[in-house]
Amino acid sequence: NLMEVMRTPDSCFENLPDYNFAPHYTTITAIDGTALRFHFVDEGPRDAAPIVLMHGNPSWSYLHRHMITGLVALGHRVISLDLMGLGRSDKPNEASYYTLASHVDWVTKWFEAEDLTDITLYMQDWGGLIGLNVLPHIADRVSRVIASNTGLPVGEGANKAMRDWLEFSSSVPELPVGSLVNGGSTRTLSSAEIAAYNAPYPDGSYQTSPKIFPSLIPVQPENPGVPQNKETWKFLETWTKPFLTAFGSEDPIAFKPGAHLRFQTQVPGAAGLTHHVIEGANHFIQEDAPAELVTIIHNFAK
Repeated sequence: NLMEVMRTPDSCFENLPDYNFAPHYTTITAIDGTALRFHFVDEGPRDAAPIVLMHGNPSWSYLHRHMITGLVALGHRVISLDLMGLGRSDKPNEASYYTLASHVDWVTKWFEAEDLTDITLYMQDWGGLIGLNVLPHIADRVSRVIASNTGLPVGEGANKAMRDWLEFSSSVPELPVGSLVNGGSTRTLSSAEIAAYNAPYPDGSYQTSPKIFPSLIPVQPENPGVPQNKETWKFLETWTKPFLTAFGSEDPIAFKPGAHLRFQTQVPGAAGLTHHVIEGANHFIQEDAPAELVTIIHNFAK
């Protein structure tokens, strides 16, 4: 039996503020044979080395709109992927379809289909949890990595912020996605921006992916993602290409528990780099400090 898949109507994505990028789509085949369509933004010169931006939960490539514009203005090719079940990507509609392993498989197949090389890979939140697990499969394609408000937990337990998030996300029939992004940003989003984060979800039936994502974070020792993250840490301990961290000082999810320090001490490619803590930026650092991130990424990609 193939997955049942929903697709948000295109009309939901019209007239979003600061987001007038042409949609790009690539269909990959899941292990069970289901065709799944990824959406991504792909702006800037075709022949430039690609900067790939990966968001987390419950956001989508809209989160990267100011960074896309800023980096393209500096001459870069910028690709911003929507994770499966989020944004304009397809939405398998049963929770059992979503695991850390399935997300890693899907994203790996997308990178292979796009056949990108010399990638600068920027990853925030679940973009890093998935992207760092994808990295061993696409290592030859990636020249440098930026981890931003993300981590690779291996069953150490959940802090209060994480426990509250797990409890809340599993208890509501519909996530107030735009309000969650607003609450995780220092600045106050406009009502139109909040609506843009809600746009992928005409109703709660489209939200299978964002609602299950919190339970997939390998914070509990028995979480099925723990062994995969442990394997990825072993790989990262051999990663000698540049590995930069850029975290927000107000981020309770990754910065306050010190996820950036673990990368800096355990990834050889992080040694000797000037790592960044952006004062005042919260979890959705792309909303709070897009210009600073553009400068950091631009200088790093050079």
